Amino acid sequence: MSLKGWKEKLFQRYMIWSCRPSRVTKHLRSVLPHSRQPEPAGRRQIKVAALQIELKLFKNPLQYADEMHRLVREAADQGAQLIVFPEYNNLALFGMLPGIEKMEKEDLREKEAKAGKEGKGGASVQGKGDDLSLADLFRYISPAVKPLVHTIFSQFASAYGLHIMAGSYALEEKGEIVNRALLYGPSGDLIGSQDKVHLLPMEAEWNLKKAASFNVYETPLGCLAMPVCMDATYYETFRILEKSGAEIVLLPIANLEEYNYWLALRGIWPRVQESQVYGIKSALVGSVAGFTFTGRAGIFAPLEITPGQNGVLAEVEPFDREAIALAILNLEALNQLRSNHPWRDSNQQLYKRYFPEIYEGKDH
Repeated sequence: MSLKGWKEKLFQRYMIWSCRPSRVTKHLRSVLPHSRQPEPAGRRQIKVAALQIELKLFKNPLQYADEMHRLVREAADQGAQLIVFPEYNNLALFGMLPGIEKMEKEDLREKEAKAGKEGKGGASVQGKGDDLSLADLFRYISPAVKPLVHTIFSQFASAYGLHIMAGSYALEEKGEIVNRALLYGPSGDLIGSQDKVHLLPMEAEWNLKKAASFNVYETPLGCLAMPVCMDATYYETFRILEKSGAEIVLLPIANLEEYNYWLALRGIWPRVQESQVYGIKSALVGSVAGFTFTGRAGIFAPLEITPGQNGVLAEVEPFDREAIALAILNLEALNQLRSNHPWRDSNQQLYKRYFPEIYEGKDH
């Protein structure tokens, strides 16, 4: 192994040591409240929070933990029983990497475009002679990020008696990089996870592994699902989830695009109307390393059970700054609507006839 390789290995070990659960737990004990009893989970009064987080880089994992705690505490103080964080919630931890400031100046976005044209399958983010892609960076920090994320969100959920969808994280799993959303319950246990199914072209160039199925988790707050960002672009996602029993769909996003209301509308709002579920969209916003994220966090419901008959229970105004959306969900009203909705599709034979052939690519 070269001297450079030894330095990289040693620094990775240092990051793992800095993020070790015992250190993080000791720090959190000094700031977290004593465990709260979770609020009774009535089906008519479930208060939820969709977070819009402005991306910042943190050199110290304890600073990252403090920032996540600030956001949880703000939502909890306003009565939230379920808090939803955005996609790529580990980008902030790139701040632990030495030289990140230089990488920001070099504009990683331009490097991604250049690398794509040259067929490298990812941006080189170091000097000449290196081929270090963003997937490499995710892989490099993953051993430190995994225990850090589990420790802080497990303890947040337990201390405040909440359900927390911690957002999604690019993590290494069995040699592959996945974009994985994580859900924690009031006991502090990991209830479940969901890997992103539909990748952006950029994510495919990073060689992320896409999932082949969706998960639904039964909780005291209802049946929850958490597809990731691009998954909401496609009608089938929410139809599958609704048919699998989902009542509340949690959608973390990190949109790499200039904000456009009509473009953003391709996601959760129409999916909620089509499938009669509640939808909670969290958003990562801000700029780092040449990447600019925009979005508007919000909480959505079928038209018929929103006060304004517009499908929106709450939506933040800014698309580029920190904000929070809060709303009350009523599962009894949702399921009553489902059972009596005139648009409910009853032609199951049609799907049985066509869908297998369509998705298997056969002629018919």
